[in-house]
Amino acid sequence: MRALAVVAMVTTAFLAAAVHAEQCGSQAGGAEENGGAAGPDYCQQSAQWPCAAGKKYYGRGPIQLSYNFNYGPAGQAIGADLLGDPDLVASDATVSFDTAFWFWMTPQSPKPSCHAVATGQWTPSADDQAAGRVPGYGVITNIINGGLECGHGEDDRVADRIGFYKRYCDILGVSYGANLDCYSQRPFGS
Repeated sequence: MRALAVVAMVTTAFLAAAVHAEQCGSQAGGAEENGGAAGPDYCQQSAQWPCAAGKKYYGRGPIQLSYNFNYGPAGQAIGADLLGDPDLVASDATVSFDTAFWFWMTPQSPKPSCHAVATGQWTPSADDQAAGRVPGYGVITNIINGGLECGHGEDDRVADRIGFYKRYCDILGVSYGANLDCYSQRPFGS
């Protein structure tokens, strides 16, 4: 019974994140961030994950993968040159979901993976606790978009994510759990 509850919890959290990305601030059925092509390049200089000339690494796919430091390792993990062709995340459904699952499953220090949080495998460190980061759906929001949505009080984007999460919990008949928001959590790495 516990295994089924964990599967339901992971499913609700993943669906809520993906649907939020599709419904809020994205275009092309959730494939691309609104205005992404006309916006910044989301490139942070890196010897390990160098940006390709003329390419932009704005939010694409179900989790809205952003920045070269995510496109590079996601592409490496799934066997696609996403630094050279980041548009694959929006134009190829398999690549799109592969990158979403990669992001969901992969910890990126100092962040745990979303999966580890959803399954109860993550235990917050003393630094996490001091930053208000405790187990619950709020930490998943912090992992995905904490720098923009967390740590500055109530935020409509966070409330929207919580609404989708509750909807899927209700459909699957699982508890919401505690700590749904990240309003008072400091973003990871801050």
